[in-house]
Amino acid sequence: MKIFTYTGSALLSLLLVACSTPSKNDYTDRKLIIGLASPLTISGDSTHVNLEDYVVDLTQLDSVSVPASLTKQQEGSQLLLLGKLSTKLATLQLWSKGQAYAIPLQQGSKVPLVFQYNQPASEVKIKGEFNAWNAAQTTLQKNETGFSTTVSLSPGRYQYLLVVDGKERRDPANKDSVDNGLGGWNSVVNIAKPDPAKLPILSTDSFTDRAVTLSFTNKPEHVRVYWQNFLVSEVTQEEKSLTIEIPSEAAAQKRSFIRVWASNEEGISNDVLIPLEQGKVLQQASQLQRSDKEAQVLYFMMVDRFNNGKKENDEPVQDKSIHPKANYYGGDLTGITAKIKDGYFTRLGINTLWLSPITQNPKGAYGKYPTPATTFSAYHGYWPISLQQIDYRFGNKTEFEELLSVAHSNNMNVILDYVAHHIHQEHPLYKQKPEWFTSLYLPDGSINTERWDDQRLTTWFDLFLPTLDLRKPEVVGPMTDTAMFWLEQYDLDGFRHDASKHIDLLFWRELTKKVKSRVIQPSSKSIYQIGETYGSRELVSSYVNSGMLDGQFDFNVYDDAVATFARDEVPFSRLVTSTQESLDYFGDHHLMGNVTGNQDRARFISYADGSVRFDEDAKLAGWTRKIEVKDSLAYNKLQSLTAYMMTLPGVPVIYYGDEIGDPGGNDPDNRRMMRFDQLKSLEEKTRNITTQLVQLRRNNLALVYGDWNIESVSKDEVIIRRKYFSNEVYILFNKSSIAADVSLDIVSDDFKTNFSNTLQTVNGKVVISLPPASFEILTRN
Repeated sequence: MKIFTYTGSALLSLLLVACSTPSKNDYTDRKLIIGLASPLTISGDSTHVNLEDYVVDLTQLDSVSVPASLTKQQEGSQLLLLGKLSTKLATLQLWSKGQAYAIPLQQGSKVPLVFQYNQPASEVKIKGEFNAWNAAQTTLQKNETGFSTTVSLSPGRYQYLLVVDGKERRDPANKDSVDNGLGGWNSVVNIAKPDPAKLPILSTDSFTDRAVTLSFTNKPEHVRVYWQNFLVSEVTQEEKSLTIEIPSEAAAQKRSFIRVWASNEEGISNDVLIPLEQGKVLQQASQLQRSDKEAQVLYFMMVDRFNNGKKENDEPVQDKSIHPKANYYGGDLTGITAKIKDGYFTRLGINTLWLSPITQNPKGAYGKYPTPATTFSAYHGYWPISLQQIDYRFGNKTEFEELLSVAHSNNMNVILDYVAHHIHQEHPLYKQKPEWFTSLYLPDGSINTERWDDQRLTTWFDLFLPTLDLRKPEVVGPMTDTAMFWLEQYDLDGFRHDASKHIDLLFWRELTKKVKSRVIQPSSKSIYQIGETYGSRELVSSYVNSGMLDGQFDFNVYDDAVATFARDEVPFSRLVTSTQESLDYFGDHHLMGNVTGNQDRARFISYADGSVRFDEDAKLAGWTRKIEVKDSLAYNKLQSLTAYMMTLPGVPVIYYGDEIGDPGGNDPDNRRMMRFDQLKSLEEKTRNITTQLVQLRRNNLALVYGDWNIESVSKDEVIIRRKYFSNEVYILFNKSSIAADVSLDIVSDDFKTNFSNTLQTVNGKVVISLPPASFEILTRN
């Protein structure tokens, strides 16, 4: 056998011994690091580390140890790592009172890629997923043959466009392209990834009260095992397995985790996450609590459009320029509390409610839309004129506190949508502190509105929404205190953060530091923070780590899921590739939000039935025609999309109304009043299937913590396996318009279907006949 031993930050040693017992290490957790330390990627020749991302109180940090192949430069909280790792996995150690806390290190694998344009032009730029679609960041340099530039990219697939003399076009030198889902096309480049057939893929195998065993394919050269934030040395390697001794200190913690990575010459394995309860492997879903972030199922409702529980506070804006669709409908906090009390969310299986913003918004009409001509009220809550006062049209302090109390007594979290990026011009702060805001006009005289990419951190969303300059510490301090008001004044369980990518990292670091020091440390309360960013995975991931957000909504996977399930010609390979890209960026057990829909997109079901075309303005469609479901098969497609989101690693998120297949164009047509009763039969069926899916997700540990693997994929079919020790789940999809027989190499008596399809054995294999646009989930008997 082989005994793995780790000492300090030394490289992995393999000691070939005959029967040896690993030495006992001290894993007493004195909480130098709050939460699990997110891995650091060593990229290029220098890597910057903000130590406050990991350590709230730097006075408790004595020293930092780095692997021998790296050198360090440290000034206060800023650590600069110079060089590259000699192995693909290593550990950075933070020392405090003789105890070494571990941060996982992984060697990045970016490669230089040259883009060239050899046709006549005056100026050539490039915009794509690798530069947040900001052409101003990457200009091709003129040379003897034309124009060129070099960009360093990690393995993966990247969409991009050239901007030639101000006009966007595909790269004429690259034949590979993909439709953008909006009627256009982007060029696409693929940087080769490691071969999965050669990687050391890890899988949970078995456990005892004292140890955990993992199996692997392809022998690993290096392994890193962590319990909480400690490097574990008691690891034994056999020919095809690893056995990890569970530290005895784990028995003192209600919930703790073992994390494992392995690597070989080909690359880095998947990561394994094993939850422990009082030091023993979690075996039953009944042991899960609402504080377990991986076990959350979110439900987002727009407060004004969900349920009217108190007619007395109804107050639509009395301005004839506002179309009724853009005015207040009357939903409120009392209405949400009523639906918690009547069991709506419990029956659906939801354990985390996400509320749209409830701060005071203006009473007047703002903005303009041409067809039909209309202005807008602030029914959505995203135009704050106060950052601490509850909008009286939604309720008051007492009603909000009752909502929180009732939700918690029903075992549900509540997270609040928080707007940090901007305020409304009626907010007194705009006049009191004009220097706290970015300029509406740029130095060249152009107006700085809706400049989503080239002025990402300064752009105004509209003429009446001044942007806070959150690059300035003097603004960040009081603004993060205002966000903290909601966590300290009310018993909230976290935030959904609006427009995250338009806010400087300084704000997120300061806020999360305060969340840790003022809420999590003193109370041991779990706080979940999820952001909203439309953009490349590289941009999205820059906001997700130990010192900032837990996750963001994965709109990249969502967009590819919409295209795959709604359009017959799009193959499953597109969605599978997209999902794997996210796992590569965010980890195999990330906390990203997997959404069924969104308040800024047309409803999926309306794309699926052709009521809204992918190449049209979905907002205009919602304004100019009545959109209803016109093809019953679209309900099946929606159910399949929901099944995909419910079975992915991450946090499933239901957009209100998706559980019944509510149709609509883009906003405000996708924000209709929620319907609970007098549903059509297919709407009722869709809600029942959604309920089954949520219950499956919450009651099967393989769907919460299991490995995720693609067993097979074709144009119209895919088989996914998730495994948590002996618990296996197979998820099967058929997206075609005809029935399909799907075969599996399993024993039929070991598994059961959950959605009425029949298992048959043909030539020694299990065969399931899937109807058109359908799915099935097999679980162990």
